Amino acid sequence: MKKISCPPGLFVAISLFLSLPAHAEDILNGKTLHQAKCVQCHAEKSGLGNADMIYLRTDRKVKDFAKLKSMVSMCNTELRLDLFPEDEADLVAHLNQSFYKINPHK
Repeated sequence: MKKISCPPGLFVAISLFLSLPAHAEDILNGKTLHQAKCVQCHAEKSGLGNADMIYLRTDRKVKDFAKLKSMVSMCNTELRLDLFPEDEADLVAHLNQSFYKINPHK
């Protein structure tokens, strides 16, 4: 039986690569997507012409990070926004930083 050897540097490089996150959120892209895909609808839904009011109201539906991700995903699916998973993550990061300020690791 033939023994296969792996150079030590290759093993370390593969280990480091696998430990990196698949996607680091891009908050600027999230902000751009929010302007392009969300603001008009949310401004109409608020009844005040201000999209931000939907996020800032006292009876808001989003109370934890999982719900924020779920709501963004639901809007993407239901409204056919054509966002990639990375775009959804960017949008969630922007909304969380700008409005919700939820600890995503809780």
